[in-house]
This record gives sequence, structure tokens and C-alpha cells, in this order.
Amino acid sequence: MNDKQNLFNSLVEAYQKPLYRYGYWLCGDRTIAEDLVQETFLRAWRALDSLQSMGAAKSWLITILRRENARRFQRKSLDYSDLPMESLVDERSSEGFSAELESLRVGIANLEEMYREPLLMQMVMGFTQEEISEQMEIPANTVATRLRRARLQLRDLLMDEEEEMGGATQ
Repeated sequence: MNDKQNLFNSLVEAYQKPLYRYGYWLCGDRTIAEDLVQETFLRAWRALDSLQSMGAAKSWLITILRRENARRFQRKSLDYSDLPMESLVDERSSEGFSAELESLRVGIANLEEMYREPLLMQMVMGFTQEEISEQMEIPANTVATRLRRARLQLRDLLMDEEEEMGGATQ
């Protein structure tokens, strides 16, 4: 094997699983997450000569995966309300996600859509308030209010769950 092939193999070995988990967090679908990782490594192979050092590999691969995920949204406009939130929760239990992360996912899924959507756009997609405002065609102040209320509702949901769990163990 040549050096390029060895480098690529070491990247796949080191980052395939973390990239899959990250992709799964982004999309909530195993098949799409696998496709995202496959496309990420395909693009990485094509641009492998541009990788400056192995220390930068993780962020480089995450950037490729995030861009590929964004392309998915550019190709197809998804409506979060069409996703069965219960099925998202069920699929994650065996993939190494922590109980805290699962609680966060359930909490986000239980938010009203008007609060969930901008929160996911900010948390998952990394959109700014201005970008969310443009995407949702609502004023930036409204986005700020919805994000603040989403965080407060999410905090309350998680605290309620924590209290329930604490009460169950006593």
C-alpha cells in the first residue's frame, strides 16, 4: 500500500465510529448517518492531499460531514413535523449514546415545534439567530425569544425528569 492509502485507512479506523455517532445525532436516521459517513470519507479521499496534519484530521472530517449534511438539506427540504419523534428515541438506545444524551433528545422531541425547530437549527446545524431568522422568515427578535423559551422549557423538562429519577431511587 502507498502512503495515501495507509493514511486513509488510519483515518477510517480512527474516525469511522465517531463520525457515525455525530452523523446520527445530526440526522436521527441510521441509514442517512451511514450515507453521510460514506460520503465524508469519499470526499476525504479525494482531498486527502490537502490534509495538513493528522492533528487536524478530526475537525477536517467533521467539517466535511457537516457540509455533506447541509447539502442534504439543500437537496431536500425536510419538515421536522413529519418525523415520528418516538421512533427517533427508540433507534438510539443501542448505539452508545449516554442516558443524559437520550434524555436531552427526548426533551428536545417534547418541545413544541415552534421552539424545537430553531433550537435544532442552532444546536445541530450551527445556525446563527440571523440565519434562523432568514430560514424561518421570522424576525430575529422572535428567534431569540423562541430560543430562550426553548432552553427554559428544555431545562424544566430535564429537571422534572431528574427529580422523577431521583424519587424513583429513594
